[in-house]
Amino acid sequence: MEKHFRLISVAPLFLFLYLPFAFAGHDYGQALSKSILFFEAQRSGFLPHNQRVTWRANSGLNDGKANGVDLVGGYYDAGDNVKFGLPMAFTITMMSWSIIEYGKQMAASGELSHAMAAVKWGTDYFIKAHPEPYVLYGEVGDGNSDHYCWQRPEDMTTDRRAYKIDTSNPGSDLAGETAAAMAAASIVFRRSNPAYANELLAHAHQLFDFADKYRGKYDSSITVAQKYYRSISGYNDELLWAAAWLYQATNNQYYLNYLGNNGDSMGGTGWGMTEFSWDVKYAGVQTLVAKFLMQGKAGHYAPVFERYQQKAESFMCSCIGKGTRSIQKTPGGLIFRQRWNNMQFVTSASFLATVYSDYLASAGRSIKCASAIVTSSELLSFAKSQVDYILGDNPRATSYMVGYGNNYPRQVHHRASSIVSIKVNPSFVSCRGGYATWFSRKASDPNVLAGAIVGGPDAYDNFADERDNYEQTEPATYNNAPILGILARLNGGHGGYNQLLPVVVPAPTQQKPASHPKVTPAPASNSAPISIEQKMTTSWNAKGKTYYRYSTIVTNKSAKTLTDLRLSISKLYGPIWGLTKSGDSYAFPSWLDSLPAGKSLEFVYIHSASAADVSVSSYTLA
Repeated sequence: MEKHFRLISVAPLFLFLYLPFAFAGHDYGQALSKSILFFEAQRSGFLPHNQRVTWRANSGLNDGKANGVDLVGGYYDAGDNVKFGLPMAFTITMMSWSIIEYGKQMAASGELSHAMAAVKWGTDYFIKAHPEPYVLYGEVGDGNSDHYCWQRPEDMTTDRRAYKIDTSNPGSDLAGETAAAMAAASIVFRRSNPAYANELLAHAHQLFDFADKYRGKYDSSITVAQKYYRSISGYNDELLWAAAWLYQATNNQYYLNYLGNNGDSMGGTGWGMTEFSWDVKYAGVQTLVAKFLMQGKAGHYAPVFERYQQKAESFMCSCIGKGTRSIQKTPGGLIFRQRWNNMQFVTSASFLATVYSDYLASAGRSIKCASAIVTSSELLSFAKSQVDYILGDNPRATSYMVGYGNNYPRQVHHRASSIVSIKVNPSFVSCRGGYATWFSRKASDPNVLAGAIVGGPDAYDNFADERDNYEQTEPATYNNAPILGILARLNGGHGGYNQLLPVVVPAPTQQKPASHPKVTPAPASNSAPISIEQKMTTSWNAKGKTYYRYSTIVTNKSAKTLTDLRLSISKLYGPIWGLTKSGDSYAFPSWLDSLPAGKSLEFVYIHSASAADVSVSSYTLA
């Protein structure tokens, strides 16, 4: 991403303000396909055999080597060749959220496998970038040296040093967002690749622990990021965001407690937002927590979660122009927040409006804004208006998605697309030579960066298609990630949505049936190799009745790994957390598939009676 500031002289194009908009109806399926394809152009590392953006080749193959770690892979953030961890993680979180909500619609249009591959390209990299529980690499390359050069990724001669956070140099925002990405992605792969989903969850749990235990802003530790991706909002929003995604992925009461106990002190219930971005996550947290509330998951935190919901709905009212504060819009109707890469705010806000529209429809609710009652269909219409503007329904009749329609940006501020492919001309492009030969070239890019959503027009709907106009012509991964879900939703039509039901993402490929291991008859509950210990941890009175919280510890006392555990629980009269109901018995929670030797599992339940009877029905020792 380019963030050097300069004044741009753009002659006001008043002529266009009086031309009819290009309302022709849009092919949302084609736009979805292209918007996913863009991520293949942003890939770093060894490109796979099924790479569809064929003008790209392998790059960054020594990333991490100087630091003694393999950091090959991941995504370049925008038009440069740096791998910035914070926006990359937000990109993966938002791609995953798009799939979680609208995976069925993506599958119907044949794009689910491509979308899942785009997520996995990011999570594979994050696994490498998190080699130890309290170590996370958050940047590869340096923005200053990178921006001094105009080279293809395949030709890079710039410094590829890696920068990390650890216990001495913390970064709660970076670790928190990466935890959110891993947790959200684990839901995406839960059905098609459960082992991979469990691996992602293990990293998510560790990263959240790291973020929460060792607090600090990441750009105070990785100072080279300050000029490009400074964490203005701090890290409280990322901690809540990560907790929300971990709860969504695991149903673990710990994370629900975290949201309930910290919502007020960390700003989740206090900040009424008009922005949602890679830096500021509050509106996203508030939307997710409102979903939990509408799903009936809030429990005794309902009063807190209602305050989150009030702020989520304040954001929606602002978007639609019926709140106490309205988001600024251009004369053509586009959300406008800033000159540089404004489109990032358009797609992210529109995504929240889209999912919240479906949450409202599922719950049979509407929003009471300051000046009017807003229905779910009005919210969806707003999101559609923003997407249609991006695709060409605007005063300039310009599509701000490269390769979509006939009139789209041709001089994109993007090193790889603006320089002839290394496969066409393998001659080395030098650092400064790239500026002289390719950057200053007043002609269309030799490679079409299909699907890329560029920075977009100014506050008056003006746009200059010039390569040096990075504020308007540079694309970014986090511009595209949120629009995947909206396009899938719009392409899917208007039937059969209940987004408050648990969404199971269809498997992109047929999975082999799991083999059934030999099941050992259950021993008595406290005999080796499995022990069960229960204790009451607290009690309280409510409406004349006493309630008790019981903690139960299940320990694998054998020398082998315990799998396929089934517990029988009788005399249980209240809610239980930390196990998964499986027929008439209970199994490991969704985030755990085995219990190593000597390790323990805790679950809790609440009711107004003495302890339940817990015993082992069956298990396997591997």
